[in-house]
Amino acid sequence: MFRRTESFKEYLYAYPVISSIAAINLLLWVITGLFSNPLGNSIYQWGAGVNLFISYGEYWRLISPVFLHAPGSISHVLFNCFSLVIFGPALEQMLGKLRFILIYLLTGIIGNAVTYVLDPYSFVSHIGASGAIYGLFGIYLFMVYFRKHLIDAANAQLVVIIFVIGIVMSLFSANINLTAHLAGAVGGFVLAPLFLLKAQPFSIYRNKRPKEHEGDAGFDPNRWKKRPYGKRTNKKLILWIIIAALVLIGIYDYMT
Repeated sequence: MFRRTESFKEYLYAYPVISSIAAINLLLWVITGLFSNPLGNSIYQWGAGVNLFISYGEYWRLISPVFLHAPGSISHVLFNCFSLVIFGPALEQMLGKLRFILIYLLTGIIGNAVTYVLDPYSFVSHIGASGAIYGLFGIYLFMVYFRKHLIDAANAQLVVIIFVIGIVMSLFSANINLTAHLAGAVGGFVLAPLFLLKAQPFSIYRNKRPKEHEGDAGFDPNRWKKRPYGKRTNKKLILWIIIAALVLIGIYDYMT
């Protein structure tokens, strides 16, 4: 369910919504943070979630922060995109493109709205997709406890562990909008029954894909048997290198 075996091209074909969201996040981070420029500064100032400006009627700031990330922090955007890329595909398949976009945006808005209501003066500005990411975890948690047929035991345990670790890290990390994290998760959990009405286990959606596209979408169950063992090992090595790099980036960013 969460194991990614697709190539980059295969992933783009299979999960266009997630790929687009991740691309927008990265592009806006580059524009607003990697280079100092008037356009980037204007986008950031226009889109950041500033509660004072929201109280003046700038309600777009309840949604625009979902696509913006801290200009000086590469770990912020990388970890959110990494989480979306790993944990989003199953839901994009199970919910469909339109419902996935809707729940992603709704949980992001809920996180920012609750931040505005409960912490109006605690945050000068708040940005990031974390509320929407935790919204996806909220849907998975609903599956774990009330739709057990939609998620297997191993992945259910993984979801609970990662969610708990994420909340604990949020408690002890500086400049983290814990309110948005929790509110997004609760929003996803509460809205899950509505969005999961016609959902079926991820394996069913995978098996229903046309056979001529299975190879393109990375769903061939025997794909590893068709490839030399060395290539499989190299892919695993690359994956672990990427994970280690993300962890090191996060540690460096936290210390600085």
